[in-house]
Amino acid sequence: MTDLRREFEQAAEDIKRLGTRPDNDTLLRLYALYKQGSLGDVQAHPPGFFDFVGTAKHEAWAQLAGMRQDEAMRRYIALVGQLLA
Repeated sequence: MTDLRREFEQAAEDIKRLGTRPDNDTLLRLYALYKQGSLGDVQAHPPGFFDFVGTAKHEAWAQLAGMRQDEAMRRYIALVGQLLA
């Protein structure tokens, strides 16, 4: 396992101890960066029309299409660091 992958997984654990819940935009950014960093570009079809949360998550992830996984990991780690500071 690479150092970057270890830092990424540690950041995913560290975010769980955040004292206050971030705003929805930040949560979507965290979700999208995590998915892009762990899985790469979104491959699944968008959720149904009435699944508003699922649609927002899918769109946030889809906006990162083409971003390298290592770049998404770095951005996720940096965002988690900002939120925990």
